[in-house]
Amino acid sequence: MTTDMHSPAEPLDLLGVGIGPFNLSLAAMADGVPGLRTAFLERTQEFRWHPGLMIDGTTLQVPFLADLVSLVDPTSPWSFLGYLKAIGRLFPFYFSEQLHIHRAEYDAYCRWVSERLAQCRFGHQVDAITWDERHQVFTVDYTYENGDEVLAGRGHARNLVLGIGTEPAIPSVLRPLTDDPAVTAVHSADYLSRRAELLTERHVTVIGSGQSGAEVFLDLLRARPEGAEGLQWISRSPSFAPMEYSKLGLEQFTPDYTRFFRRLPQETRDRLLPQQWQLYKGISADTIGDIHDELYRRTLTGGWPDAVLRPATAVRGGRAHGGRIELELEHVQEGGRETLTTDAVVLATGYTERPSEGLLRGLEPFLVRDPAGRPVVDADYRLALDGPVTGSVFVQNAERHTHGVGAPDLGLAAWRSAVILNALTGREVHPLPSRTAFTTFGIPRAGRSADGADGVGDTAGSAARR
Repeated sequence: MTTDMHSPAEPLDLLGVGIGPFNLSLAAMADGVPGLRTAFLERTQEFRWHPGLMIDGTTLQVPFLADLVSLVDPTSPWSFLGYLKAIGRLFPFYFSEQLHIHRAEYDAYCRWVSERLAQCRFGHQVDAITWDERHQVFTVDYTYENGDEVLAGRGHARNLVLGIGTEPAIPSVLRPLTDDPAVTAVHSADYLSRRAELLTERHVTVIGSGQSGAEVFLDLLRARPEGAEGLQWISRSPSFAPMEYSKLGLEQFTPDYTRFFRRLPQETRDRLLPQQWQLYKGISADTIGDIHDELYRRTLTGGWPDAVLRPATAVRGGRAHGGRIELELEHVQEGGRETLTTDAVVLATGYTERPSEGLLRGLEPFLVRDPAGRPVVDADYRLALDGPVTGSVFVQNAERHTHGVGAPDLGLAAWRSAVILNALTGREVHPLPSRTAFTTFGIPRAGRSADGADGVGDTAGSAARR
């Protein structure tokens, strides 16, 4: 680790914890900003993005322009097109006429960027963060491997950004199954590493009707013999519904909508988010079509495939019995209950924000929380802090309760990075447009444009507290 990580007298301007797509976007957009000194630490040894779901043929659900930088700075050398040019694949991509790139290609692109940005440092586990009031800097304790040794390090920075990502969400009633080595119950995050094992099971049940559940079900269906598929797909949702993908519908993933959402009372935000489930929990129309086509193809020789699709069905419990799995099911509309016996379960039950409480334990006395105990996040993606802390702690994909459904969306990564950098530097290092949608969200107010923007100051952000 370089010496500038160790001196409180010469701290970094920004230290990032975690290197997923969002902090990688910030690192790429910070690269080349004059006078800005940054570093990003990641506990894993290299960049990997959802490796358990790199199923052959799967694509991003956003266009390739939703890369790390392009929607703010398309001329950046770290754009997806810049990556293709650098590796000599720009013309093949041009002739392929792709808008939605393969998921594996996006992963390779991000890894290419991460390997070329010197400020990205892998194999560094951040263990604790505290505030050094004397030097007015954050102290970051971390460990890293040096050959066979595990060494401790300490860094100092005026500001931090947390991009620690998400982790698999496993319903509490099914946790005993995933903890039991005697049965095959896996989260979809580990699907590919367990795929060969799943294919040997006589009957497999997929739980969850989002994009991951659909992709897992389709992959299993294609790999299993006709007439002996042995599959069930269960969803609590009332239908296997398509994701909202109309052009005006997608404007809810614009900065204009984020600004509108932020000005709503918190109780209104909390009520609104579950109603927007088809914006982020639905299935792409192409995947739904592929599933139906595959099921239909298996009827051409007569009979129906042994594949059962069950919406409006909640899993109330599960237990291991005689080497198999018994699931307690309840139909949410009829109210009837039954027990389903299966040999393996794949939980496509989504992800939840990775807890930051342990990491921020040293800052807990200063954190401002809402009545539900969640951290308060301002318009510039900065945690509200009380007391003697003069530095800023920014967050990535931890602000859905304050900023809306766009928080985990790749299409807003570059925008959020620009807002953070503008706030951090106190100047508009990345100019941002004041309007991004045709839709007017809410009632225009005095001094506010029809799109909900408050003017140039709203896009530039405010100067960081130092």
